[in-house]
Amino acid sequence: MNTKDVILDLRTKKGLSQDELAEKVFVTRQAVSRWETGETVPNTETLKLLSDFFGVSINTLLGSPRKLICQCCGMPLEDEFISREKNGSLNENYCKWCYADGEYTYSNMDDLIDVCVTHMAGEGFSEEQARAYMKDMLPKLDYWKRYEELGGGEKFEELKKKLIGEFNELHIEGMPRVEKLNALVGSFVNLEYRLPNGRTVKFLDDGATYLGNQLVSEFGGDRCFGILANMDFLLVATYGEGGRDPELVVYKKR
Repeated sequence: MNTKDVILDLRTKKGLSQDELAEKVFVTRQAVSRWETGETVPNTETLKLLSDFFGVSINTLLGSPRKLICQCCGMPLEDEFISREKNGSLNENYCKWCYADGEYTYSNMDDLIDVCVTHMAGEGFSEEQARAYMKDMLPKLDYWKRYEELGGGEKFEELKKKLIGEFNELHIEGMPRVEKLNALVGSFVNLEYRLPNGRTVKFLDDGATYLGNQLVSEFGGDRCFGILANMDFLLVATYGEGGRDPELVVYKKR
């Protein structure tokens, strides 16, 4: 779609009049009308406001002239997968697994490859093919070319080391030592737990990024430990295959 069609579609889906949208992004109704007839295109600053308001990328607002890919892992970027800055604005250079809340989540290319290979192996790639593809492709991406200049995720690595230590200090029976944490999006790990009163509750934000891992229980059987954390809390749970019958073990404020 062209920019005029995109804006009209987004405004209509929000149930807004041209006057109401104009008020949201500090322009006149006439300006909105000109966008929707194709007479003009919003300027850069207004595009940023529209992006924040509608929750879509500027690339989408312009009719998707570029094919966006994450400059850390190479993943094609749909709007729902684009990372966000600390202020909530979209960062069109990275997916939300590789860049979260203003921090880069990977400082080791091999760690990233290990995570990506796990997902790619089930999508028509053998593990060897996936690993070879990633090793060839990643060095060509902007993040790895500019790794030192971008800061290399050192602060994020420091946070991961601290969280790993805090998990291990819990000394939970049957849970092996934590050695690694990966970036995980809330919607994929936001399990529903049953409380003693019979009600169910979720603790995570589907759109946020957390650090976590899945660990095989030392007791054996088909239940695993799942661990998740961010700056505010530690969470440990057990669950069966596919996340069924989850049980909360620890939810601890940091």
